[in-house]
Amino acid sequence: MHNVAANPGSTWLIVGGWLSVLAALLHIACIFGGPDWYRFFGAGEGMARAAARGDLRPTLITLAIGTILLVWAAYAFSGAGSLPRLPLLRTGLIVITAIYLLRGLIFVPLHLWRPQHTDSFAIWSSLIVFVYGAVYAAGTFKAWDHLAP
Repeated sequence: MHNVAANPGSTWLIVGGWLSVLAALLHIACIFGGPDWYRFFGAGEGMARAAARGDLRPTLITLAIGTILLVWAAYAFSGAGSLPRLPLLRTGLIVITAIYLLRGLIFVPLHLWRPQHTDSFAIWSSLIVFVYGAVYAAGTFKAWDHLAP
């Protein structure tokens, strides 16, 4: 592992990693919270009803998303030097950053196309995910030289 203190992006990437861990834990909490949690966190009525029926799909989908978010956190921590170097670190951080930013920005054209689907959850979740992407972007940019193999 390289020197975390010498990496100017480590603070940003550590914050980004913890944000991803938080998002993963919230997804996993939905499994235990049941249909009302799925509704509150915007998973949609179909997912909430499926969870209420005891269908396994909401649990599996939510676990998959939580797992992906934990992998993303590991990439952030690796980029910060807190974990051993992961494969394709630069590429992984760029892709993760792009996904977060695109998910945050996709709200704008969707709102223009279908404003009737805009609600406070759509606005807040898009802003939150955009902030996640901005944190990952800042960390990746600042740590770029330290991310080289």
